[in-house]
Amino acid sequence: MHRSIRLALALAFTGTALAASVVFAAGGVTVELTANRVTKAQGRELLASADQARPGEVLEYQARYKNDGTGDARGLAATLPIPRGTQYVPGTASPKRVEASLDGRTFAPVPLTRRVRTADGRTVVREVPVSEYRALRWALGTLPARQSRLVTARVKVEPTQVAVETQ
Repeated sequence: MHRSIRLALALAFTGTALAASVVFAAGGVTVELTANRVTKAQGRELLASADQARPGEVLEYQARYKNDGTGDARGLAATLPIPRGTQYVPGTASPKRVEASLDGRTFAPVPLTRRVRTADGRTVVREVPVSEYRALRWALGTLPARQSRLVTARVKVEPTQVAVETQ
């Protein structure tokens, strides 16, 4: 049996509360998404549960795609949204061959670039700031039955802007 599956993970990101682990399923493929805070202790990097996230903290998202079916899952693409209020940390995607999107629909290899017209009228190609990335995607291809694949990426929680009333 052959399957063509494209799954997009929707992350609940309300204020600073995060779902520490979420499981999605489609066909014979399940996806477990976990969010962990990246901390350091005694010079070593540690991952801790991300029940809460504060501005400046780095979170690591891990999505494990597991084929519980009896046949291969073909055309598998892992899509990881970059929640509002966070920014992708460049170079942290694994596997390294990753695409990014500014709108969650159109993807291109990282780093994203765009044509920009300069003040003197020239058109140049410039890298798009990672702060504009809204999703990452990995082409996982075929996932054999009873196998799994892991994709990871890190994001930094951005400072929140608080409106102050002046009288």
